[in-house]
Amino acid sequence: MQNKMTNYRWTICALLFFATTVNYLDRQVLSLTYNDFIAPEFHWDDATYGNITGWFSLLYACSMLFIGRVVDKLDTKWGYFCAIGVWSFGACIHALSGVVTEWCVGLEGKEAMIQASGNIALAVSTVSMWMFITARFILAVGESGNFPAANKVTAEYFPKKDRAFATSIYNSGAQVGALIAPLCIPIIAQKCGWEMSFIIIGALGFIWMIFWWFMYDKPEKSKHVNQEELNYITQDGDEILKTEDKSLNKSISFKDCFAFKQTWAFAAGKFFSDGAWWFFLFWMPVYLSSVYGFDTTTPQSRWGLFTIYLICILSVFGGYLPKTFVEKKGMEPYAGKMKAMMIFAFFPLLTIFAQPLGSYSFWWPIIIVGIAGAAHQSWSANLFSTVSDMFPTHSVATITGIGGMAGGISCFLFNKLSGILFVYASGTTEVDGKAVEMTKDLLASGATYLREPLTFMGFSGKPAGYFIMFCICGVCYLTGWIIMKSLVPKYKKIEL
Repeated sequence: MQNKMTNYRWTICALLFFATTVNYLDRQVLSLTYNDFIAPEFHWDDATYGNITGWFSLLYACSMLFIGRVVDKLDTKWGYFCAIGVWSFGACIHALSGVVTEWCVGLEGKEAMIQASGNIALAVSTVSMWMFITARFILAVGESGNFPAANKVTAEYFPKKDRAFATSIYNSGAQVGALIAPLCIPIIAQKCGWEMSFIIIGALGFIWMIFWWFMYDKPEKSKHVNQEELNYITQDGDEILKTEDKSLNKSISFKDCFAFKQTWAFAAGKFFSDGAWWFFLFWMPVYLSSVYGFDTTTPQSRWGLFTIYLICILSVFGGYLPKTFVEKKGMEPYAGKMKAMMIFAFFPLLTIFAQPLGSYSFWWPIIIVGIAGAAHQSWSANLFSTVSDMFPTHSVATITGIGGMAGGISCFLFNKLSGILFVYASGTTEVDGKAVEMTKDLLASGATYLREPLTFMGFSGKPAGYFIMFCICGVCYLTGWIIMKSLVPKYKKIEL
């Protein structure tokens, strides 16, 4: 009599889900505390914030280039364990930025920094910015290991036809993390100070590490996986456990990875999608504050951001779509995923209408960005799973890392240029003989423009800047899909 198949692979998928949730909670702390808690203390503007988020993205990109190789070398248990340990430490040490800035500048207490002016205020802004960049460097190095490690675990524990669905489940942790963040982080910052919001959220990763260490083993070694489940996992017939072909156990050299069109296709998919997603992630709290006047502690902001990521949770069904194409339409897995990605690429076009409709109600851009975010995460789940379809298991993390680097470069460009654009769009005025960004407070106090605000398609100031960025985000996905399809029109497994 055949034993009932265990389902421990879904327990492992749950661990990946919680790790990704913590990952995105840690990323969101800065965006939800920047405008209302940190900026007044350190005299930051959008260009400073753009510098910090941009450098984080670039450091994340550089880390992705080698972190996948590290995960492949250490293997998944140690690789994932070390990655989340590093990023949790990096998240917590953001809290030291204020103390170190006080010590470096020679001021004592938050009030002294808030009241600083002239060169002292410039010193506070500069020192604090570099302290945050340093902390985010550590955060970036650790967080860059999440998706290469999670993608490798998915390749180990799921057959090809289930990988996109499994990826969509753990990838939905990004939405859940972003969903929880606006409901708790501003409250923690308001009650306990912005420093404690970094420490409390960062500490969650250390708790996850305990569960990971005791619950994860490769499926062939796990006492929780019986033979029936192992047979299901290895049903494709080309995995290491089911074949005598030892070449599949051979890792592709780092240099040779770039010789494959499949690598460039994955990198193109990441480059043309990640920048748009991180723009939504980092700038929507600032958007609601800058354009509509809702700071992160107001109900409108909290529930607006909650709604965005609540809609994003619909992406969990995005991973099921190619499974339907494979099982009901008889399509090959790669073709099914590319067809699903083409469908998802059309939804972000709605962001072109976000700012015009936002003139009627701020809920329109909220709903539209939520739909675009859900489409992104559905796109991302399928994109990640194409790597394990085309490359040997022992090179999955390396290829994921290379694609992640391309996505990180895109994020750097989006965040850096967004900050510059928004400051430019605001126009300038003169304060203490220096040209500075025109703000609502300065305008209300009677300041006049040295340089008029940017105008675009009937919008002026920061709304014009956001309209431009929403338009760029809208066309990114279709561009990425066309390039991917041109590079790899049909499925082709990498043969060593």
